[in-house]
Amino acid sequence: MRENERVALYQKIHDHPLFKGTSESEFITFMTDCQLKHYQQSEKIVYFKTPNEGLFLVLEGKAEVFIESEKGLSVLLEVLQEDEIIGFSHIAHYLNQSVYPILKHRLDLEIVENSYCLQIPASVVKARLKDDAVREYVLKEIALRLGSVYASLGEQVKLGDEWGKSEPFVRRAIDLMSSPAITVQLTDSVKDIANVMIKNSISSVMVVDQNEQLVGIITEKDLVERVLGQGLPNSLCAVDIMTLKPFIASPHDHYYEILSIFYKNGIKHLPVVDGHALIGVITFQNLISKRDRGAMGILKTIEESSFDNLPVVKEAIYDVLTSLIGDEISTIHTLEIITKLYDRLARHCVKLAVQSLDKKGFGLPPVAFSWYQMGSGARGEQFMLTDQDHFLVYADITDVQKKTLVEDYFSLLGEEIVQHLEQVGYARCEGKMMANEEIWRGSISEWQQRLQEWSIKATDEHILLGYNFLSFRFLFGNVSLNKAFITMVQSQLKNAQTFLYYMAQQEQNKPIPQFEQSLFSLFKTRGRLDRIDIKLHALFPMHHCLQILGVLKNLTNQTPLQLLDGLVQTGEFSVGFANDIRHAYEVALKARIQLSWKKHLRGEMSSTEIKFDSIRRWERDELKTMLKTVQSLQAHLLAKL
Repeated sequence: MRENERVALYQKIHDHPLFKGTSESEFITFMTDCQLKHYQQSEKIVYFKTPNEGLFLVLEGKAEVFIESEKGLSVLLEVLQEDEIIGFSHIAHYLNQSVYPILKHRLDLEIVENSYCLQIPASVVKARLKDDAVREYVLKEIALRLGSVYASLGEQVKLGDEWGKSEPFVRRAIDLMSSPAITVQLTDSVKDIANVMIKNSISSVMVVDQNEQLVGIITEKDLVERVLGQGLPNSLCAVDIMTLKPFIASPHDHYYEILSIFYKNGIKHLPVVDGHALIGVITFQNLISKRDRGAMGILKTIEESSFDNLPVVKEAIYDVLTSLIGDEISTIHTLEIITKLYDRLARHCVKLAVQSLDKKGFGLPPVAFSWYQMGSGARGEQFMLTDQDHFLVYADITDVQKKTLVEDYFSLLGEEIVQHLEQVGYARCEGKMMANEEIWRGSISEWQQRLQEWSIKATDEHILLGYNFLSFRFLFGNVSLNKAFITMVQSQLKNAQTFLYYMAQQEQNKPIPQFEQSLFSLFKTRGRLDRIDIKLHALFPMHHCLQILGVLKNLTNQTPLQLLDGLVQTGEFSVGFANDIRHAYEVALKARIQLSWKKHLRGEMSSTEIKFDSIRRWERDELKTMLKTVQSLQAHLLAKL
């Protein structure tokens, strides 16, 4: 290690919450007992052999943590990123509150990329725990870690030990694929390709170029029909008979999405591609063997629905939601799955709306268009159908006569979309933020003028419109038009700094409430805060702060979680702060879902207000911590004013 690298690493360690505030001499003493090591990619480390191993801090790089039982069963527990620690389960032992916690299991760490790590022995950990700031930091990290680990383990145990109703919706391509995929080169002969299939007992091979990137696929059927059936020589090469640009899956695609690709496109083999890298392949036969328990049913219900039976789709999705909640799938995962089903449903409604106008004699869209959602649907937070929030964008028209025809068509289409969504169960927006309203549809040029007007006249009404607009997410339509629209929006927002300033000022005028838990507070009566509105006091402030900060970093058309990742990548947030916000976000969403779902089951009106005397003490503590994080996020934004 070079001297400048060593100095930089030691400075980073000294700035870490575990060592921050120590004098130079104290820090040197602690470092004498610690071990700073460099690990190579794929290197394995056996951890938790004794409790005196202390904590393991990743300074640079990444490591995966596997837990292994006496029977040799190994399960991925978590991924350690930069500045993250493993070993918190030792803390109770150091405080003499517990015997050594893991007797029948061990932890294996596998280095994912070259890493610098620090092993902090028990003696140093015990000494630093005497510092209140360190104890508070450790407590917070333990709370965050327990939340994510329990959720992860809960899902893996459910998937590993039983096939619950949620299984088809939880499993992903990366869980189902065969890896590595068997590949051939463009210049390999048909004879060699056939031998590869025989040798590996497979019915397809992936064709890759010199950079190992997927360019095609060849199946047994291709060999029979394109070579043997036509009497062609087996000296032909892969490039002569392969199917170009095959359908692909992402490693994060869910089971039901993959099944849909197979059924809709009549294929039997599906490559899995991560970025540009081919990482595996899924066969239809293999997928069917994974126990299809109704996943295709919901897809057929959506895709085959007509205007008359659209209400049935809502009940089908609610059945899935019931299973996910009953199986205690994590809040974020539940919303991710349900959002994809709602997205599919919304797209289907737009398709039906276009078809309806065509049947009525108005023809097909005269120019390219794109349709966008706003609000909870766009943010990926809509677990039950609420009201509609959406808008239309269409291509610019210079011909005056044709412009009128285009405007008339999209006026009709906006109303058709609203009616189809209403038929499903989406109520009309009371604020009329829907594509059937003139203000929520228009050409790119008209939208540009609209955004300019909002930014110049920063009234309360325009700021409200701006907040709702900034939550937008592209859902249906012309991809090239969408790119042009996004470019225009980002350009306009760069010139709307004053408008963003007023938006941030509104957050300053809406401080996050605090509630007391002291003995003195028990004697208060009137005026005491005894409830919060989880939407008004937590989710909305988080959304608004993330939206404004995202715009400042040129991030639009993203969900809150995507914005968080983007704000880390652009250097606006540290990894630790982003994790705090992510945890607070999940706490708020979980509270909202639990409250609304209980009211739904009881047939009561939906509400987002939580009374403190109706929840348990630990839940109040969790909400209190969540609100403090939202306050920190708000303070981060206001510091930029």
